[in-house]
Amino acid sequence: MLRAGMIRQIAAGIYNWLPFGLSALSQVETIIRQEMSNINASELLVPCIQPVSLWKDSGRFGASNDLNNEMLRMKDRAGQEMIFTPTAEEAIVDVIASGTQSYKSFPLSIYQISWKFRDEIRPRYGVMRSREFLMKDAYSFHMNRECALRTYEDVLRAYLRIYHRLGLVAVPVAASTGAIGGDYSHEFHILADTGESTIYYETSLEEKLKNNEITLSSLQDIYAVEEEKYNPELCKALEIVSRKGIEVGHIFYLGNKYSKAMNMKIQDRDGSLKHPEMGCYGIGVSRLVGALIEANHDEKGIIWPDAVAPFKFIILNLKINDAKCDELSKQLCLILDKRGVDYLYDDLEYGPGVKFSRADLLGIPTQLIIGLKNAREDKIEVKDRKSGKVTILDINQFGNYLNSL
Repeated sequence: MLRAGMIRQIAAGIYNWLPFGLSALSQVETIIRQEMSNINASELLVPCIQPVSLWKDSGRFGASNDLNNEMLRMKDRAGQEMIFTPTAEEAIVDVIASGTQSYKSFPLSIYQISWKFRDEIRPRYGVMRSREFLMKDAYSFHMNRECALRTYEDVLRAYLRIYHRLGLVAVPVAASTGAIGGDYSHEFHILADTGESTIYYETSLEEKLKNNEITLSSLQDIYAVEEEKYNPELCKALEIVSRKGIEVGHIFYLGNKYSKAMNMKIQDRDGSLKHPEMGCYGIGVSRLVGALIEANHDEKGIIWPDAVAPFKFIILNLKINDAKCDELSKQLCLILDKRGVDYLYDDLEYGPGVKFSRADLLGIPTQLIIGLKNAREDKIEVKDRKSGKVTILDINQFGNYLNSL
């Protein structure tokens, strides 16, 4: 990511996201937003700087856990204690409690995509384990457990669709609830030899993932856990595999842990007051960009899946200031502009070798190459970054080529 000009480090575990990297981030966000909308979750945004009083109300401030140790604390000019939020359960409960009093407003699902900060003791692997990170965190509120679990399953399946659209296979496994708490949770892991997590699961899970047969009940019937929950005594008779993985999502069934702690009460249908059941659901958006690259690269550089590529095409003009090469390049730009297709035009005055190497490093799916010989015949070279397949097209055929994609 550093070599491709996607990010620049400004401090340990804190990065500037440059235009190329920000575009990739935006592509991932778009897919997440579409799938969250498909399960009727509404987007909002809560402040990243929050008063400590909210966390004292929930009982999480001052508690002995990693999340508390990783909080970035500060005081405003009035001396009020503040934190840069590492997660947003308290703020979300506060905003929903202040605007809803009746069961008629439930079930309710909301989400945000915002920057979080956790003061990791050893930030590493670039954006994979950084201190500042972009996260999609969703929250649901319900009047009973059954409704909460239905939404939990809806989110679980939405997450699998998100990863599938990103060109990834994510394995869901039972996980510890950790500092977030709640009754139970599942993590989603991208399989990768360089992953820092180890997961254990029955081999039958892979077939269910392939056939899109994953439900909450099916996961409860299959042994699939992260390392902290692994118990070899429970699976001696099972066909278990262990894999290294990169965690890219985590969902929790919270029960009434936060609504009770913060005294959120909603009037139910029978007139009684109840603490709503909750779920929370996170995806590390900036971490996903790193995971995508980890899963899609070769010795030359990145190989972006089409769905998340910052640009779909890169135009390589191999002879800048040659009248014919410049003319064909401009024609390609006009065609792509009219089609509303994202592309990058490399018109820098470097030799072909440098241009090819840089294009492979950036990993844009299709390279449109304009060299002197082909340009004289009004032809361009179309190269697929992943397969390396090269096709020679007449410039007049390019529109038909786009139609065939």
